[in-house]
Amino acid sequence: MSGIVAKLCAGRIHYAWVVLAVMFSAMLAGVGVRAAPGVMILPLERAFGWNVSTISGAVSINIILMGFTGPFLTGLVQVIGLKRTILGCMATLASATGLSLFMTAPWQLFLTWGLMVGIGSGAGAVGMAAAVANRWFVKRSGLAMGLLSAANAAGQLIFLPILALLAEHYGWEGVALTVTLAIAAMIPVVFWLLPEYPADIGLGPYGAIAEASRPQRSGNPFAIAMTTLYRAIGSLDLWLLTVSFGICGFSTNGLINTHLIAYCSDHGIPEITGASVLAMLGAFSLIGATASGYLCDRFNPRVLLFWYYSLRGLSLVLIPFSAFDPVSLSVFSVFYGLDWVATGPATFALTNQVFGRRDAPILVSWIFAGHQVGGALAAFGAGAVRTMTGDYLLAFLMSGLACLVASLLVLRVTRPMLVPVAAE
Repeated sequence: MSGIVAKLCAGRIHYAWVVLAVMFSAMLAGVGVRAAPGVMILPLERAFGWNVSTISGAVSINIILMGFTGPFLTGLVQVIGLKRTILGCMATLASATGLSLFMTAPWQLFLTWGLMVGIGSGAGAVGMAAAVANRWFVKRSGLAMGLLSAANAAGQLIFLPILALLAEHYGWEGVALTVTLAIAAMIPVVFWLLPEYPADIGLGPYGAIAEASRPQRSGNPFAIAMTTLYRAIGSLDLWLLTVSFGICGFSTNGLINTHLIAYCSDHGIPEITGASVLAMLGAFSLIGATASGYLCDRFNPRVLLFWYYSLRGLSLVLIPFSAFDPVSLSVFSVFYGLDWVATGPATFALTNQVFGRRDAPILVSWIFAGHQVGGALAAFGAGAVRTMTGDYLLAFLMSGLACLVASLLVLRVTRPMLVPVAAE
């Protein structure tokens, strides 16, 4: 099927952009699953009497698993292929959310929304996106990564208001069923329209002068992931990127994705309105991520990251002291939203510069594991802070100050003397 579509596209558009659209859509559906816990916390609390710490504990497991399975799933791409890996992850996601409809005890929540969702979410991890960007694009790889990162923002924009409405009228079961159907609908699209390599349909990557050869599959995913890590683990740059991206997770998916709706509810703001705030964040994140990818092809990603983390940090520190009304939340949505996902393309571009295009997809997966550790700490820690103090103030202040630290760390990443990325 992909060959037929490629022939139809010939002379009009390079098939790399079709692949990008397919991956964007698949990641979009995955974001619906990852965003769902944000609107499920309060309905689950009402339905089962589970406290926020218990529910956010399950969420923290899927966040951290998404990070630590990423390098091995990216390695698995080199063994069984990109399409099979993505389809396997999507099938795991659909199974997890579908089975959760029958849960009655906390351990089932941890199994489905914790363990299985964490593993299945690897299809939408940054390492998989990096593999697609580097495999299909020689030119505009930064823009491609920016667009794939924007799927996270677009997913929130599309799914969150719908899921919040479903949660209000049909409880958490309506949310789980909807995201299950969304993932299931994307599986045949990926199966039919995603080629393994450009060479499989007689093309080279976008911007390549000649058709690239099809690499041989070899090794095992564990060895590939660990060997690549071993080559880079002595580099201070890897640790600077990992710690800074860990702070990124600490201040985004773990805190805002998981707890903003509950934080709004603490201030008397209805759940649907809180979800709308998250959707607005998603709208500006869509703009910010795409713009970041465009800028990374033209400017120093270190400087870009400095500004992204600085503005995010200031937003998080100031919002608890605002009136927490529609005006202040709208201003927060703009400043925080524009750089929410923008750090992804810039971190990818910097990893490509420092370590090269061959190792970048797996190394950025390891760096993303740090992101997910930070996210898991925030998901569980913010829930614990709210349980103990009755408020999220301390969680927001800690995340904001950590972002200001990250803005300084990224400036210490060295400038390697490499040929331009497009020429590698």
